[in-house]
Amino acid sequence: MNRSFGWFSIVRLGSVQASIGAMVMIATSLLNRLMVLEYRLAAGVPAGLVAWHYMVQLSRPLWGHGSDLGRRRTPWVIGGMAVLGTGALLAVQATTMLDDARMLGIGLATVAFTLIGAGVGAAGTSMLAILASGVAPERRAAAAATTWIMMVFGIVISAGTAGALLDPFTEQRLFMVAGCVVAAAITLTCIAMVGLEAKATGALSAESRQPPASLREAIAEILGDPQSRRFTMFIFVSMLAYSMQDLILEPFAGLVFQMSPGQSTSLSGLQHGGVLVGMIVTGLGGSAFAGRMPIELRIWTMLGCVGSAVALAGLAMAAQAGPVWPLAANIAALGFFNGAFAVSAIGSMMGLAGAGKRTREGVRMGVWGTAQATAFGLGGLTGALGVDLVRGATGQVAESFQLIFAFEASLFLVSAILAMRVTHRRDIPAQLGAAGA
Repeated sequence: MNRSFGWFSIVRLGSVQASIGAMVMIATSLLNRLMVLEYRLAAGVPAGLVAWHYMVQLSRPLWGHGSDLGRRRTPWVIGGMAVLGTGALLAVQATTMLDDARMLGIGLATVAFTLIGAGVGAAGTSMLAILASGVAPERRAAAAATTWIMMVFGIVISAGTAGALLDPFTEQRLFMVAGCVVAAAITLTCIAMVGLEAKATGALSAESRQPPASLREAIAEILGDPQSRRFTMFIFVSMLAYSMQDLILEPFAGLVFQMSPGQSTSLSGLQHGGVLVGMIVTGLGGSAFAGRMPIELRIWTMLGCVGSAVALAGLAMAAQAGPVWPLAANIAALGFFNGAFAVSAIGSMMGLAGAGKRTREGVRMGVWGTAQATAFGLGGLTGALGVDLVRGATGQVAESFQLIFAFEASLFLVSAILAMRVTHRRDIPAQLGAAGA
């Protein structure tokens, strides 16, 4: 008898995604800020480390393909989380070595971020494979949105808690906070995965039991579909804009607004809280949770892109205005519109994943996930290196952040135009209409 996941099972998988987000926050948010301000590294160094962990994740399609061949996926989820946790703690150790043994610390950090990328890829890809095999087709968009919302929720909780516990900053406090986050995340994952994969066994249809398409077949299919090509470009440009502020927002708060490590980390939590609210509002208002069509999410995608551009323009002005600017409200607004864009893009992605002559949702999602990972890696690196280059050329701190924020805003405006084209009604394949009924 075919079975599919209920909402409780989806939330259990979402808790795994939340655990991933909590541990990744340590490396990409907390340690990034500490490396730049407390240990006086150029912003390009942690940006390069984060970009490297995204490069490692480019092997996601291969992990997904291997996971589809019939092996159990739960060990990959738990094992990936263990590797991720090890990498996070190793990254903390590397950070504390930067004062006395800088080159050795950077080398150890490279190893740590390799483990982080591998752990995220193994755990995340396998978790999504379980989700795809156990969730009914009409619930897939809702399930994807739910897991992303829970990931953001995990980041919000861990960032806010870490920020509160880190003041006053000491290396001993850093180890304590990171260790608690890692232990809690791995424990929650193990509890969530108990007996869960077995529920997905009966949910597999006859078609889903067929061997998955090869990576070459998937790429050929996407390149042969004009709409898929445009959507791939939209994913790349929009995620590039989405990720460029990730590694410079906390240094911006510290350098321009003179915030402490705890204050700037809590500010990151405020941004992710805005993302969470934006996702919930858009998920309800845009009917993403009803499994509707991408055409119905187009307005939300465009609104999220344009709103994000306006918020980034506000940050560009904040760089000149300084402490008098309502920075917290500006960052909360940026988070809200980022969330609106993200959840509507997920809904569109899930709706378009089955387009084409052969339904290969998993392979298409893997290819679009690769585009997303590439954009995330380049985005963080481009933002941080851009700040370093402009600052080195002009000697002006505020102006360097101002230029990068303005460039991000322009990318979001381009993304809004691409979103309008990629989900235009005349381009929606007829079979998608049947899928959304």
